Amino acid sequence: MSKNNIFLGLDIGTTKVAVCVGNITENHKEIIGIAQTPNSGLRKGVITDVEETVSSITAALEEAERMSGIPLNSGFIGISGNQIGITSSKGVIAVSRADGEINATDIERVIDASKAVAIPPNREILHIIPKSFIVDGQQDIEDPTGMTGIRLEVESLIITSTVNSIKNLTKCVSQSGLDINELVFSTLATSKALLSKKQKEMGVMLIDFGAGTTKIIVFEENKLIHCSVLPVGSMHITNDIAIGLRTSIDVAEKIKLKYASAITKNIRDSEKIDLSDFDPQEENKISKKYVAEIVEARLIEIFNMIKDELKKTGRDGMLPAGIIFTGNGARLDGIIDFTKDYLRLPAQIGYPLVDVGGLVDKLDDPGYTTSVGLMLWGMESSKNPSDNKINLHKFGSIVDKAKQMFKQFIP
Repeated sequence: MSKNNIFLGLDIGTTKVAVCVGNITENHKEIIGIAQTPNSGLRKGVITDVEETVSSITAALEEAERMSGIPLNSGFIGISGNQIGITSSKGVIAVSRADGEINATDIERVIDASKAVAIPPNREILHIIPKSFIVDGQQDIEDPTGMTGIRLEVESLIITSTVNSIKNLTKCVSQSGLDINELVFSTLATSKALLSKKQKEMGVMLIDFGAGTTKIIVFEENKLIHCSVLPVGSMHITNDIAIGLRTSIDVAEKIKLKYASAITKNIRDSEKIDLSDFDPQEENKISKKYVAEIVEARLIEIFNMIKDELKKTGRDGMLPAGIIFTGNGARLDGIIDFTKDYLRLPAQIGYPLVDVGGLVDKLDDPGYTTSVGLMLWGMESSKNPSDNKINLHKFGSIVDKAKQMFKQFIP
């Protein structure tokens, strides 16, 4: 099996590390290895314990290697956390050919020109995503190739991350023995697995409800129009339950998964939860409705933030394809009904839409979705190496320097 046909997606989350390994032959995509291990080395998507994170990555890679039966040397790595930033930019060039016909070189030049935006010295560009092109004042052009004009413009979204977070992530991945093909904003990769072209055309929001953060991304007319990372996630619900019930985090997490609900109106006051079922040292019986009220209070806070993001784009209540949910927080009972009521939009749990073979039974688990998306990102990158993204080697970013700095840690 040629290692050029092997693609690995690595998702390093606040509570888990997920790996997906795929193989592509004659346009047939197949998942050959998949693994997930607990992780406690991050907080709100930011690495706070390098040793713990390296240990979790290594364990997940070893499990994926055993399953796939091949050594894993490089991968596409997801990066997220509230250090992610997004800014709009515009690039302008004169068309190079004498006859005014726009070619691929002109498109590359104008996208490169849109990089000339004031970015703080502590930030690094991850992606430049063209929203639309303008040719001699004619707007909303998706692909100007072959058109004739004198002036070519592009409106782009630039996704950045802090230099320190990139260095720390690079260090952890390098110490685990893995080379980095590309750092990818994780939610952008997730959208490749979960969103159809029709949904992106109509208007859709993807919500990745993780443990430490909630990532959102909005598409309309098949273009990315907004993305954001909110510094709250499902772990905050667990913490609220622990405080409200005066119990441990472990017990609170088990209660959340088994009994918590986002909807209070259907729960009877008489329904009780026996805490001794989760911890023999606990003796209390608490109201199931009280737990739901704790959950609902935190969800209102999170969804107010999501609603604010929709208002920024002018799409509050105006996305026909609605909301697609993923992430471990999507397992919360009643989350879809709550979303429909609160955001006044259709909502559903997202499942990978790609045609793949192999270990597809794992695809129903939201915990694997981002790693699957990162694997697919790698497969598409191999077909379209000139895509408009920041490549670690092409642009000689800070990641290359960081990789060299920590090269001695690679076994």
